[in-house]
Amino acid sequence: MQMAVAQQPEPEQTAAPDAQSQQATAMSGAATGSTRSGPERRFTGADLFDLAIASDPQISPDGRYIAYVRQSNDIMSDRAIGSIWLIDTRTGRETPLAGRNGDAFNPRWSPSGDRLAYVSTEGGGPQLWVHWIEGGNAVRLTGLPTSPSSMAWSPDGRSIAYTMLVKDDGPKLGSAPSDKPEGADWAEPLEIRDLLTYRADGQGYLEPGFDKIFVVPSTGGAPRQLTFGRFHDGGPLSWSPDGSTIYFGANRRADWEIDSVEGEVYALDVASGGIRQLTDRDGPDGNPVVSPDGQLIAYLGFDDALRAYEDNDLYVMNRDGSNVRNLTADWNFSPAGIVWDADGRGIYAQYDISGETRVARIALDGSVRDVVDGLSGGGLDRPYTGGSFSVSDDDMIAFTGGTAIRPAEVQLARTGGEARILTDLNRSLRAVKSLGEVRRIATQSSHDGLEIEGWLTLPPNYVEGQRVPLILEIHGGPFAAYGPHFSTDNQLYAAAGYAVLSANPRGSTSYGEDFANQIDKAYPGNDYFDLMSIVDRAISLGIADPDQLFVTGGSGGGVLTSWIVGKTRRFKAAATQKPVINWTTQALTADGPSFFGKYWIGAQPWEDPQTYWRLSPLSLVGDVETPTLVVVGSEDYRTPVSESEQYYTALSLRGVPTALVKVPGASHGGIAARPSQSAAKASAILAWFDRYKTGWTRGAAQSSEKEK
Repeated sequence: MQMAVAQQPEPEQTAAPDAQSQQATAMSGAATGSTRSGPERRFTGADLFDLAIASDPQISPDGRYIAYVRQSNDIMSDRAIGSIWLIDTRTGRETPLAGRNGDAFNPRWSPSGDRLAYVSTEGGGPQLWVHWIEGGNAVRLTGLPTSPSSMAWSPDGRSIAYTMLVKDDGPKLGSAPSDKPEGADWAEPLEIRDLLTYRADGQGYLEPGFDKIFVVPSTGGAPRQLTFGRFHDGGPLSWSPDGSTIYFGANRRADWEIDSVEGEVYALDVASGGIRQLTDRDGPDGNPVVSPDGQLIAYLGFDDALRAYEDNDLYVMNRDGSNVRNLTADWNFSPAGIVWDADGRGIYAQYDISGETRVARIALDGSVRDVVDGLSGGGLDRPYTGGSFSVSDDDMIAFTGGTAIRPAEVQLARTGGEARILTDLNRSLRAVKSLGEVRRIATQSSHDGLEIEGWLTLPPNYVEGQRVPLILEIHGGPFAAYGPHFSTDNQLYAAAGYAVLSANPRGSTSYGEDFANQIDKAYPGNDYFDLMSIVDRAISLGIADPDQLFVTGGSGGGVLTSWIVGKTRRFKAAATQKPVINWTTQALTADGPSFFGKYWIGAQPWEDPQTYWRLSPLSLVGDVETPTLVVVGSEDYRTPVSESEQYYTALSLRGVPTALVKVPGASHGGIAARPSQSAAKASAILAWFDRYKTGWTRGAAQSSEKEK
């Protein structure tokens, strides 16, 4: 469930006895290996601990090295741990650089390529470190109270700018009695909040304070705060070539709290702290990047039309804010991650198209050509678009790329040339496991003939012509997209004998702004017909068993799951994950109160209660007969726990078979962050679906998966 437009990308106790015993066997594979005659070929929940994924590849200015973050799941802490590795692009040799004694992330090269700045939690909270490539020495630069982010080296390499939360005392109203007896055990002080957004998913209840820009000497010393005031000054940060100015994006208006989309580009004078506003329109201008000669500034933004979704456009302007030009006015995609090329005559940007991610070079005359495709890395649990890239001074591109059966690796390509894969992070797993093949399918929507695309993950060793149970797995966002990318959820479902359909109904990104806005002020709605049509296509292909259909999805996919079971009884069982059930309660309790009502519904709940109710899945609960599992993270502040709880209660009152699964400590975005919970969640959903299958057993489907 997204809180802002133009994002690139927004995944028990009910197991049946046979499913429980099989999952227990899988999860304890290491302990029972001596009892088997060969390796476990199926992909299991235990395998989540063996996965690793590459992210944030940063190529050195001369192209000699790539620093990247390796995310690996640690079985002892049950968490993903980030470490930074260095790849020699000439030899392919990999060397660990940081992360032996704590997380390490956000590597950024100095302009000369002799040093690498990064953030590490070694020794305590996250701090800014610098590693000297020659000699291999690393020094901690800071001792900050909160985490630094958006790091940017000055052109001369002598300073590093960053943003950091500066805490405030917060509001005060009265006080407790002052005559507390010595040794008395009194309650905690009152919590008083006066900001509209007082909690955020993944962060919990927010500490009072604002993000500000700082600069610190790159060899160590006292940081200097450069911006002040009661608004957030955000990254990314971009220095002018002479080092006198830092450009940044922010909403520094007095009404910033109630206008979550607004933003402008600002120029900060490093010496004096003076700030000049360079853009001025109703819309989110940000992500400024200065051209190599310092004469132009590229940035992203759009005109705010109060629609649920907008593609970003790429603009350039003179360094004083004059002569603004839109380079992508006629390009129907949304650029992100912009980087100037070395000669200053074009800008690299990544974008999504038909569920896949590419890098394009956009020239100053507006012409566009693709230079790299196959980016991946939106996560592990579900097949979202994603990935990232960086560019060397001689236009070599380092990026994360993968396939439907291979998580993201570091790859290297010269613009327009073939890519070279530099890492093989899951070689051992790929050598042993039988993964489900992924096929593209497409159909026309029964509503209006709109083409709907999807990807079908088949059970391993699928036999052509065999009909198997089908899980319709619906993406969140809803302004996001699935594609041919690796997914642990889908592979776990496939290993259990199900085909899994990951579809992109109207509202999905990567098909153009008009396609996404088919659900503007009408969500959920006609996307229902898109999903039913592509399910019918999977049946017509002879793959899906029409009598064994199941449905699940998270966030926006949870909304549609709950909507579907109120509209049809063709699914044997459903699992709605972290859904919105009642738009009125979600709009007033979620962590984006200035966004959801205004942009998604077009009014506040008291202004148009009929529309809020008409679009709420709760309005259809009287028609639900499908057994429906409800799953949510216990610390979800995007689609708050109360949404799931009220749906579970309503289903229970109606006598619909249901159960409520809470993932302890999990946020909305982090419901699959801990490997054991991700595996357990998938296992619970499979157990729920197994309970309602008829005439089909998992053992029969797995007969071809016997150990060798």
